[in-house]
Amino acid sequence: MAFYTPLCRLLGSDYPILQGGMAWVATGELAAAVSKAGGLGIIGAGNAPADAVKKEIAKVKKTTAKPFGVNIMLLSPFVDDVVETVIAEKVPVVTTGAGNPGKYMPRFQEAGIKVIPVVSSVALARRLERQGVDALIAEGMEAGGHIGELTTMVLVPQVADAVNIPVVAAGGLVDGRGFVAALSLGAQGVQVGTRFACSRESTIHRNYKEKIMKAKDRDTIVTGRSTGYPVRVIKNRLTKELERMEKEGVLPAEIEKFASGKLRAAVCDGDMLYGSIMAGQSAAMVQKEESSAEIIEDILTGAQKVMKRLSLYKSDKFEPGGE
Repeated sequence: MAFYTPLCRLLGSDYPILQGGMAWVATGELAAAVSKAGGLGIIGAGNAPADAVKKEIAKVKKTTAKPFGVNIMLLSPFVDDVVETVIAEKVPVVTTGAGNPGKYMPRFQEAGIKVIPVVSSVALARRLERQGVDALIAEGMEAGGHIGELTTMVLVPQVADAVNIPVVAAGGLVDGRGFVAALSLGAQGVQVGTRFACSRESTIHRNYKEKIMKAKDRDTIVTGRSTGYPVRVIKNRLTKELERMEKEGVLPAEIEKFASGKLRAAVCDGDMLYGSIMAGQSAAMVQKEESSAEIIEDILTGAQKVMKRLSLYKSDKFEPGGE
């Protein structure tokens, strides 16, 4: 099978393509569609309570028997209950963000759950490997939502060189070109978020999808640096107000209070003025709504075309400076 990597064997998926576990965006409907199409669909638990996460898990199980995952935000006030729910529901894969899952590793391992944390530094990658995680998602600052400081191009090869477990590249990856680039950097697969947010199976508000699909190359901005939790979003009145607050030295706690609930306002209510429109820099490359299956097929077909084009460089048909 084309582009089958050891990561596929680890996950039980047909293709090494993960769908990002975006809070409020990555519902059971989206996760099920991605898994049915051969990728690994992931439910975004975010700050949701355990019973809400359980309902999303039920949606996936009702739709497909394919493997899927749940992304657990470790700063959630409900994290302990969510972990217990994931274990009880026998979820095959867990991805984690906003912290270190070390506290829960014995339970996950005992339950046979594959654990794949998101990392933004080599130091954290090495620490998590020692704790026994199964793979890592190296996410560059091009990604939407909470980000680190390094770009995908710089972060992925360093993490791949530093650990002996599979690495998944994330951040700014949207098509076959990014897929091949990620593999060349040492990754065994990719995680795609923003493009799947605009899929037909995504239940986010139509306004949110339109905002992404109309975005230009410089339409995203990073806010919240002063709070210690920078977030990439699409520019709007909210980001202007956040910029003003940070420049004036407003206390981080006040900024966080002001921004609270704004993601839900964008995703569920369609508030494009004061909602938090989390999206990666790849938003400018997402120009239409497609099914999850079509997205995965396009990524793989595009990757094959890239590989075919690159093969010309090794043949007598290619001459530097020629046409």
